[in-house]
Amino acid sequence: MLKPEQRQLFHKFLILEMAVQSLQRDFPVIESLKMSKFYLSILDKILKDINQDYYNSKRLLAKDKIRLVKVEKIDEYFSDVHIATAGNDVVLRYANMALKTQVEKLLISHQNKDQALI
Repeated sequence: MLKPEQRQLFHKFLILEMAVQSLQRDFPVIESLKMSKFYLSILDKILKDINQDYYNSKRLLAKDKIRLVKVEKIDEYFSDVHIATAGNDVVLRYANMALKTQVEKLLISHQNKDQALI
């Protein structure tokens, strides 16, 4: 069973995990572009920022013996997220579009944060 604060932390971790995976999948595509050096520097900076948050969240979850087992796509609209805990394992259902939107918001917020520093 997940406590509310653990569930909130896990949700943050899940969004970070998906953002990292998405950026890593995009790297080969970006490398093939003519202006790849420009785009890769932006992607690399955002990935480094997100990785720090990702590993911190993962570490905090590991302290409570909580880990992501797998994300199972149910259909085009929903996915089940399987979580191993110290007690009972948990399955949470997420809307795919909501996850995608939250990942996009996270990436945009990190991009805007970087632009504000310039």
